Parts: sequence; C-alpha cells; structure tokens
Amino acid sequence: MVLETRRNRLREPSAGAAEAAAEQLAEELARRGGPVRRRAARGLRELGAVDRAVYSAVAATPTPTLDEPLRRLSNAANNSGLWLAVAAGLGVAGGGVGRRAAMRGTVAIGVTSALVNLAVKSAWSRQRPDRAGAGVPVWRNVRMPTSTSFPSGHAASGFAFAAAIGRDQPWLGVTLRFLAATVAYSRVHTGVHYPGDIVVGSLIGEGTGQAVAGLMDRLSPPRKPAPDPETGDPKGSRHTGSPD
Repeated sequence: MVLETRRNRLREPSAGAAEAAAEQLAEELARRGGPVRRRAARGLRELGAVDRAVYSAVAATPTPTLDEPLRRLSNAANNSGLWLAVAAGLGVAGGGVGRRAAMRGTVAIGVTSALVNLAVKSAWSRQRPDRAGAGVPVWRNVRMPTSTSFPSGHAASGFAFAAAIGRDQPWLGVTLRFLAATVAYSRVHTGVHYPGDIVVGSLIGEGTGQAVAGLMDRLSPPRKPAPDPETGDPKGSRHTGSPD
C-alpha cells in the first residue's frame, strides 16, 4: 500500500514545477483578502490541480495506436511548418481567394507567435512538465522545448491560422480548427504541455486570428465587382433605361 502511494506520487507532476498564471494569481488574490478573492483563489488552485490530474491521466493511459501518429503530427507543426505548407497549397491552387486566405493565415501566425513568445511567455514563466516523472511513455517523446510552457505556441499558431483562413473560406476554417485541436492535444499526449497551456493558447490564437483577418479586411482596398456576363458592366450597375 505504501509502495503504491509512493508510485502514484512519482507519477503526479509536482505543484512547484507546474506553477502557472493561475497559481500566481491565486497567491495574489489570497494576499489581498476578502471572501470573494479567497473563493477565487481556491477556484484557481483547484483548476491547477485539475490541469495536473488530466495531464497525469493522459500520460498513464495506454494508446499504442495513437502514439506514433500524434508524435509525427506534433513534429510536423514545429515552427508552424504544417500551417505554412497548407498556406503554400492554397496560394498555388486556390486562385485569388486562396492567395488572400493564405496571406491572412501567414500574417496571423506571425502576429500570434510574437504575442505568445515575446509577451505572454515572458509574463508567466511556467516550467515544462516532468514527463518522465509523470510516466509519459518514451516512444511518445518529441523534443522538449527550451521555452516556458504557458501558453502553447503550437495551439496558438494553429488556431490563429484556422481563424484567419475561415474569414474567406468558412468550411476550410472549420476543418483546420479540427486539425489545430488535434495538434494542440498532441502536445499534451507527447508530454510537453499541460492541458491548460493548450486551452489558453487556443483561445489566444482564435482571438488573434480573427482580429488580424478583420484588420486586413479594413486595410485592403475594396474589390471590384465582377463584370456582368451579358453587358460587360460591373454587376449591380446594369442600365435599365432613363424614365422619360
């Protein structure tokens, strides 16, 4: 019984290593006092406990069929390579709409990466999970990044790209969001992120992608309407004759 308890403790990521924005905010709220702040602090600490528990559960669940595909997908999304490949395909085969969508998606990735890596990660220095201590199988492993853990850059870039693409091509945007969600989960599955990292990264990416696409819409010149096939005039400008 004692031996089993010790094993379980070894498999749980330590609270100190997992300290993130939620724990830091909880400490600050608790210091300020007041019933509302104390309840908020307890809630944030409980979210942190759930975050670590879900990570441990994923690490302990055998998934031999999924391990290799998810490891490969996680690596494919390094440095946004997966999304840039999709953008290149859209630019080549998608015509004017595809090129416009590819440009939006690429700009959204750049803005989101800068926001996450230069601002958010610097503000909240969450350490990476101890995947060996949590029992993540070694065959799932990808390279452990040297940057801090919170939030996930892979999740942020994927959702930013999908959101920006979806501005012009909604159905493709939906498909890409499913792919981005799978990439985001793969980062937990391979042991390099906590679930909370990918949730917050996904939200940042979705919001930034929408904002970038909207801003590019406002800054781009208005598109000329297609000519009417019967008269050659722009659509909506066909003359119906002047009243006498």
